[in-house]
Amino acid sequence: MAGLKSIGGKLKREDKKPVGIGRHPDGGGLYLVVKSGTARSWQFRYKVRGTKRTVWLGLGAERDVTLAEAREKARGCRRMLAQKLDPLTERKAEKAAAKADEEAMTFAAVAELYLRAYEDTWRNPKHRTQWRNTLRDYVAPALGMKVDAEGRMTGGKLVSGITVADVTKIVEPIWKEKPETASRVRGRIETVLDYATARGWRTGDNPARWRGHLANLLPARDKVARVQHHAALPWREIGGFMATLREHKGFAALAAEFAILTAARSSEVRGLRWAEIDLAHKVWTVPAERMKPGREHRVPLSDAALAILEEVKPLRRKPEDLVFSGQRQGKQLSDVAVSKSVKAAGGAELTLHGMRSTFRDWAAEATNYPREVAEAALAHVLKDKTEAAYQRGDLLEKRARLMADWAEFCGRPPVSAEVVPIRA
Repeated sequence: MAGLKSIGGKLKREDKKPVGIGRHPDGGGLYLVVKSGTARSWQFRYKVRGTKRTVWLGLGAERDVTLAEAREKARGCRRMLAQKLDPLTERKAEKAAAKADEEAMTFAAVAELYLRAYEDTWRNPKHRTQWRNTLRDYVAPALGMKVDAEGRMTGGKLVSGITVADVTKIVEPIWKEKPETASRVRGRIETVLDYATARGWRTGDNPARWRGHLANLLPARDKVARVQHHAALPWREIGGFMATLREHKGFAALAAEFAILTAARSSEVRGLRWAEIDLAHKVWTVPAERMKPGREHRVPLSDAALAILEEVKPLRRKPEDLVFSGQRQGKQLSDVAVSKSVKAAGGAELTLHGMRSTFRDWAAEATNYPREVAEAALAHVLKDKTEAAYQRGDLLEKRARLMADWAEFCGRPPVSAEVVPIRA
């Protein structure tokens, strides 16, 4: 019997006769079954092994499956038959397995898959820890999930069954008390559910979506609490603070002092390696993957900052070594350890991040340096797109003078105010 071929996008027999209603063989068990002008499908015909029963196995509609694709599917069926397998039975088993997999997709299972896929792309290890902690502390109890000693999640509600009621049950109790945390939890639930939808494990709207959805059920975050900024030390008090900080021993205090002198973030200093330091040119180059804005940042080093590096330099073994190592050699200092040294020197309300604000206030109120120089020192991205487009350089030379002045100011001894009576 003549096979089929495509001519001008239309299927015809090899003898170029039009394909009409009926079953048209292509060879090897493949048929084009035409019931009408629009009802056209591919089917594979075979006999069940050991019986006289004939099976017509559907391979898809002709509008969705090309002739080449249909022939490839037919080849797959013939391979199964050669292996003494029934193509129909294998298809049913495949569908059953897919359904079982879908039914096993709990929120915990999807969250673990998402974290496994994406957590290595997050630059900040703290971010990875926070992700797991928020799911463990707020989502797991509400959805009946179990969390083992290593933080891995299992069980709980199926991801396909998560509803608006589930999401509000999780975030509403903390929406007013901890609005920032609640917002993060909501956003992470939304991300996991979006991932599940993209993988085909759930359908429909995302119940954790804010705009046009939960925004109608919960008050806006800025309506329930004011934004809390990191506590900053008044810039006039930095000299006394630094003098107290220098009295503390250990890498944590040295890392805090170095961070203040360079106006750097805690994570940037704790992850600092000797390979990033150019002592000859007095420059520290932070690679893009360790920067919050995601771009390389050069930091001019003042003499005071270089003195700290000289103090810890005898412990350097190779360029890949951390400059400020934790208690275990080769491990980063924890953010908590550095924060404790700051609080011990200046009070429980102070934070290392707040010292960046102290630096910014000093630059604005006590110096004549342009705003863009101070912003560049903090590695801030300019919000004005036009200004950012024209400013291509990083103002390193000007920042070197700024950081030298800042180090000199931080090194000034505190001056105690004393009232002196004026006599006639």
